[in-house]
Amino acid sequence: MATMNLNLGTGGKETKLINILLSSVASERLDREIGRVLAGRPYRLVAPHAAGSGPADIAFVSRDVTGGSSKTQLEPATLAFYDAMRASPGLTWVHTHSAGADRPIFTELLRREVRVTTSSGATAPIVAQTALGALLALARRFPQLAEAQREHAWRQLLADAPPPLAGQTAVVVGYGPIGQRLVRLLEALDIDVMVVRREAVTPNAIAFSDLDVALPRCDWLILACPLTSLTSRLIDARRLALLPASAHVINVSRGEVLVEADLIAAVRGGKLAGAYLDVFEREPLDPASPLWDLPNVIVSPHSAGHSSGNAAAVDRMWLDNLARWNRRERLNNEVTPVAGVSALHTGVEAQ
Repeated sequence: MATMNLNLGTGGKETKLINILLSSVASERLDREIGRVLAGRPYRLVAPHAAGSGPADIAFVSRDVTGGSSKTQLEPATLAFYDAMRASPGLTWVHTHSAGADRPIFTELLRREVRVTTSSGATAPIVAQTALGALLALARRFPQLAEAQREHAWRQLLADAPPPLAGQTAVVVGYGPIGQRLVRLLEALDIDVMVVRREAVTPNAIAFSDLDVALPRCDWLILACPLTSLTSRLIDARRLALLPASAHVINVSRGEVLVEADLIAAVRGGKLAGAYLDVFEREPLDPASPLWDLPNVIVSPHSAGHSSGNAAAVDRMWLDNLARWNRRERLNNEVTPVAGVSALHTGVEAQ
């Protein structure tokens, strides 16, 4: 682990040096703000180095660290950062840019009793907009129109005109930052919304145990929940069979929430009208997967939340938590090892 910067602070403040593990990209962007937040406390910015070792007290896993890595395929820079955290026996807290903490590294850290916080909510507006865009594209038959355009064919779909969205029913699984924004967007289109959450505490909400009751009258099943023991493989062949054949599935949660093989079979068998999938059981999605070519299925490469403004939003969350950590206050979006659910200290239910 290579030293990047040492700031000795000023007198009259907490004097214990903090070693902060950051990427070089994040260090250049945040060094000045870190000094402001720590209010004179001495700190050292350190970077992972494959041939070195050294302790870190806290770490910030910024988006550039994970890069194009997935849960199962790690780029060298990602692995080096993870190894640097493993080589820090005194590591007490890690913040990640992601909304969830279901990557194996975070499970490993939690077992070491390292505190883990997420950036749940930072990309919620973008993800909600993407999910709504996918819903509108499927509702207005954009996949069929795009195919006709590629063929230079003038097909007005008059014989199979899409129904109006007003009065249709959307079942939103998860009522965290994404789910809450989605509900507002859907209701603005006069879509009837039912929310599935851990506890049915609002008039339009049902508990997970009642999901089967809602599916037969669902036009749009939207998955916006975290991956937990409760939601893993939540939507399988049995539940897909409860949906009307005209229904669509939208997944912006985690790939493991939906059994892909069962969805493929449902679409192929005419039991499901279509889907938008941004996340998959294994990423990157295999080039040989049938999902790429299924009619009326839109695939995106886990990019529903990508936006040029994400880094600034995540930085603000981390800096706010850094200030809290320095003052020994409760951290926002802290993950619980048992449930694997973040956003426990934000006043809202996890996604």
